[in-house]
Parts: sequence; structure tokens; C-alpha cells
Amino acid sequence: MSKLSKPTVELKPAERPSRIRRDPVPQVEQKSVRAYPTEREIFFTVIGVVLFALAVVIITFGVSDFTSH
Repeated sequence: MSKLSKPTVELKPAERPSRIRRDPVPQVEQKSVRAYPTEREIFFTVIGVVLFALAVVIITFGVSDFTSH
């Protein structure tokens, strides 16, 4: 064995198993969930999308007008 090689390391097995005990995941009762949105939710969603699109158009025209002069 050459003098440049590192000494080997003796690995010990684990002294005892882990003490962590995992409890099963508690079962949570699920409440009834609506699969479809109500008319009111649809109305406000459409209004929100239209207002957002209108704001983007206004900002685009504003920036275009400002940078064209």
C-alpha cells in the first residue's frame, strides 16, 4: 500500500432502528362540493374578463399614442 492512499473507514451498522413513528393520515370528511359554477359566478367572471381586456386595450392605445409623438 502506498503512503499517499487514505486509510479506509470502518462503517458501523445502525445501532438501533429509527424511533420516528408515523401515524396514518387522518381521514377528513369531505363537504359537498359544487361541480358547476352558479349563474352569478359566471356573470362576474365574464364581467371581470371584459374589464381586464378593456384595460389592456386602453393601456395599449395610451402607450402607442405617447410613443408616436
